[in-house]
Amino acid sequence: MRRFVGALRPLRTLTLSPIPTALRVLSTASASSSSASAAASSSDSDSAAAPDADFDSSEFALPPSGPTPPPPPQQARNPVSALRKLRFDPSLRARADEALFGKERGGVDDAVEEERSREVALALLEAALEPPDDDLGPGEVREEDQMSLSVGIVGAPNAGKSSLTNTMVGTKVAAVSRKTNTTTHEILGVLTKGITQICFFDTPGLMLGHHGLPHRDVTVRVESAWSSINLYDLLIVLFDVNRHLKTPDTRVVKLIKRLGAEVNPNQKRILCMNKVDLVEDKKDLLKVAKEFEDLPAYERYFMVSGLKGKGVKDLVQFLMEQAVRRPWDEEPTTMTEEVMKTISLEVVREKMLDHIHQEIPYVIDHRLMDWKELKDGSLRVEQHFIAPKQSQRQILVGKNGSKIGRIGIEANEELRSIFKRDVHLILQVRVAKKRSA
Repeated sequence: MRRFVGALRPLRTLTLSPIPTALRVLSTASASSSSASAAASSSDSDSAAAPDADFDSSEFALPPSGPTPPPPPQQARNPVSALRKLRFDPSLRARADEALFGKERGGVDDAVEEERSREVALALLEAALEPPDDDLGPGEVREEDQMSLSVGIVGAPNAGKSSLTNTMVGTKVAAVSRKTNTTTHEILGVLTKGITQICFFDTPGLMLGHHGLPHRDVTVRVESAWSSINLYDLLIVLFDVNRHLKTPDTRVVKLIKRLGAEVNPNQKRILCMNKVDLVEDKKDLLKVAKEFEDLPAYERYFMVSGLKGKGVKDLVQFLMEQAVRRPWDEEPTTMTEEVMKTISLEVVREKMLDHIHQEIPYVIDHRLMDWKELKDGSLRVEQHFIAPKQSQRQILVGKNGSKIGRIGIEANEELRSIFKRDVHLILQVRVAKKRSA
């Protein structure tokens, strides 16, 4: 028996582990996967798509995006309880006095101690009476120092207004397509530099004659754009100079001359020749400038490429110099939810215009149905396309969902790149209900 006990004695020093190390790692992984599946199920319950959704990004494998979430903050210790645990050592005070004053503290009388206490109290009082420091954060400007300018961008359809707006703002805020009448409503883009903020308003394409507009709703948009021309501090009249040199459009010429003929004392106007990168002989640009130089309403002429960014820097600098002292209209540091909603609609619409042709994009009603920020920081975005006819719905969906799938995947990737977070995009194509007579 003694031999048996002696043989077991070395085992007392061993640390027993209920699970081997490799198995412990596996169990942690399985636990995390189970918790992830539980979280997914809970988020699905909160954000489940309609059962007949035509595109659901959760069904497609997309690479992770967005910054790594910060670790959860550690619980702060209670300073009161921490102080209670401290024990003051009188010898430390004596050592500190000796280091500061070159001698032991014991020789200082009460009068000197009282004088020092009075000086400390006076210094604290003076500090308390000083005006507070300017506690503005980075990028913040006092309201009385802010400069602001509202800029309307008008021109014929497909002149490049949306491309120029996106370039000046520095991010996508409007859909860009080779098709005409891409912009269906006024779109806001904000540029804030230093103390100056410029609000750009991208408007639907304008034409002097409404003949040839494909649909009645396009006519309504154009009329709305005309009514808002005088609301801006500065108006940019934009036209495609490359098209003007090759196949001049009399309607565009009439539009340029009409907006440049009458001087508005409450508004500055400039003429921008866009798409100069497509013009082979740059001397032709001077001929175009000569053609419109006698119009009194235009203060300046600019030659730019909204897509390539050529000449845009000089244009933005000119706009910054025209700003007036006025409080900003928009939040400069963060992208508001309303702006993000508009961007999500514009991005999806742009992808639809890339893949759907003929008249279908112009007769489909595009709506944002749901917008929700999930617990993990991602966004759930649900949008519906409402087609007048079943045949149009089938074209938009495509065979086995191929069309709407491509639109959804491309839009989802671009939205994640713009918002810097994961986006759960859901698209559904419906047929409009027939109105009863």
